[in-house]
Amino acid sequence: MSLPVHLVPDLGGSAVGSVVTITGDEAHHAVAVRRLRVGEQLMVVDGRGTVVTGTISETGKRELSVVVDDLSLHQEPTPSVTVVQAIPKGDRGELAVEVLTEIGVATIVPWAAARSVAVWKGERAEKSHARWAATAREAAKQARRAWFPTVAPMATTGQVKTIIAGSDLAVVLHEAATTTFETLPTPTGRVVLIVGPEGGLTEDEVAAFEAAGARTVRMGTEVLRTSTAGVAAASALLSRTPRWF
Repeated sequence: MSLPVHLVPDLGGSAVGSVVTITGDEAHHAVAVRRLRVGEQLMVVDGRGTVVTGTISETGKRELSVVVDDLSLHQEPTPSVTVVQAIPKGDRGELAVEVLTEIGVATIVPWAAARSVAVWKGERAEKSHARWAATAREAAKQARRAWFPTVAPMATTGQVKTIIAGSDLAVVLHEAATTTFETLPTPTGRVVLIVGPEGGLTEDEVAAFEAAGARTVRMGTEVLRTSTAGVAAASALLSRTPRWF
């Protein structure tokens, strides 16, 4: 049986035999929901590459002490994949974030595409971003990731162009493209994948992204929903890298 995973802000300075303290909602979930008790083991991660396996030494309502039995440091996976995800309606955004996190995407960028039905503004933007971030955090724990993904602030098309310009390989999914994945170079460094909205990309968006250096490609003859296109494309790219060998 896999050990439960809990997140703390920082594991710097931890060593075998030292004590890690989990507080707040994470501790409450461990004690009140999972009903973990003194003497049981669990994993503690900081989401930045440090993973601890430890034994619970003390519990409280919103605090949990863990003695470190083992500590490991993990290098950040490479290539690093950033997915620019057009904001979909309803809960399909959280679905996209969940599956992208599970396969190891490093950064997820909500994008206000021209044809996005959902609009993030004001208080709604804050709440929607918080839901995406919480979904990524919980999915990363479930996937037992050493490095947790970042959910960036919502981006405009102009900001996406800047993201593309800083990448080693940028790919735009488009059902009308004539280029396929097999023509792409082996992904290395920083890879950016742009997923359009349910209504599709506009000609101006495609032209802007191509001018910034992105390659427009299609995946077979099927047209996927925006919430699943990203995970399919990212998986296709990662399968050509040492990360999935």
